[in-house]
Amino acid sequence: MFRKRFRIHTYGTDIPNPFSSFDDLESKYDFQPYICKNLRNSAYEKPTPIQMQAIPIMIHGRDIMAMAPTGSGKTLAYILPILHDLKGPEKMGYRALVISPTRELAHQIYREFKKMSVGKKFKVCMLTKATAATQAQSPHLREKFDILISTPLRLVHAIQEENVELKNVRHLILDEADKLLELGFLEQTDEIFAACSNTKIQKALFSATLPSSVESLASNFMKDPIRVVIGLKNAATETIKQRLVYVGQEEGKLIAVRQLIQEGFKPPVLIFVQSIERAKELFHELIYDSINVDVIHSERTKAQRDSIILNFRQGKIWVLIATELMARGMDFKGVNLVINYDFPQSVQSYIHRIGRTGRAGRTGDAVTYYTKDDAPYLKSIVNVMKESGCEIPDWMLQLKNPSKESKQQLRKKPIERKTINTRSTYDIKKMKHKKYVFIILL
Repeated sequence: MFRKRFRIHTYGTDIPNPFSSFDDLESKYDFQPYICKNLRNSAYEKPTPIQMQAIPIMIHGRDIMAMAPTGSGKTLAYILPILHDLKGPEKMGYRALVISPTRELAHQIYREFKKMSVGKKFKVCMLTKATAATQAQSPHLREKFDILISTPLRLVHAIQEENVELKNVRHLILDEADKLLELGFLEQTDEIFAACSNTKIQKALFSATLPSSVESLASNFMKDPIRVVIGLKNAATETIKQRLVYVGQEEGKLIAVRQLIQEGFKPPVLIFVQSIERAKELFHELIYDSINVDVIHSERTKAQRDSIILNFRQGKIWVLIATELMARGMDFKGVNLVINYDFPQSVQSYIHRIGRTGRAGRTGDAVTYYTKDDAPYLKSIVNVMKESGCEIPDWMLQLKNPSKESKQQLRKKPIERKTINTRSTYDIKKMKHKKYVFIILL
């Protein structure tokens, strides 16, 4: 009954019971007082459903695949049992490893570890070019660290250069696991697994979405894992009001965004596009609309990205344009509206994007623009909206589901779209001609 009330679904054998209050951590599981003190100081009053179930599973040393909506407290669900198991700092090298697909998410995890470990002198290392170089020059420094947080490529490079030692790792966490087990990252993830040679290692996957293909792949390297699903699989949290808006052609998107701005909106707003090029194009259009707008993507420097995220969190940036991977797992705090300017390439992509709003019990809005070209894939998003309890027009429910082949094709390659530009073709040609004439004159 308890699991049913909190929509906790579990699959596996000998599943530990969930707990209901953070007080249980001390009374039931002998957590050290400093952890409970840090929870209170950070204003964590009661556990979320994923924490209620995942923490006991990890305490019992079981492997876990955990799927819960974005903003539901997954990070804390693995940080607390890791700190509990490690007990205190030891000079024997890394004992816990967390892998994240982006540097920004890794930094967020690092901050949460530091916050929860106040009172214990745990050494937490976020692997960067600088920290890797330092450890390469002074190998004895590696032994002083307890917890390592890294992106896959950075860690693989450090392993190959023999700058890190992972033989003592007993907790391996993949945060945003669905992304880390996709083709782009899979080779790197495999190499990391091979370097973690401890036979008693515990593996844990956490994500907002875990497609069946990822689950079957994960079961190959996990020992009798327990699957935990919070809410419904492939559904968004009920705190997000989701809408689909037909804009006709590509040009209609820019008109729709500008209309929304003119009508008045409540920042912060996050806008998703399908490529770095389109992120730049949209930024150059909106920068002239008298709103505080910026753009974040992998071509911007580390310093620029850090500054943008800080300014967005502080409310200095009202509208942030982003590519999907860049915003993966990031907790931007209080995002009121997510706009899918470009239609997402998969259901998982949609759930991750809109999950930037409606976090930690707060309400949020998500608007997805679609054109004639996107229409064949519409039913996939309609299904997510239906599972999430949204009101949907009857005609949308009658739509056909896209075929498996077409979905795979879209996932591999996005729809080709016209450049985001309000200038007419005549003006663009005129500009090109002027540049050409200028070059000749030179």
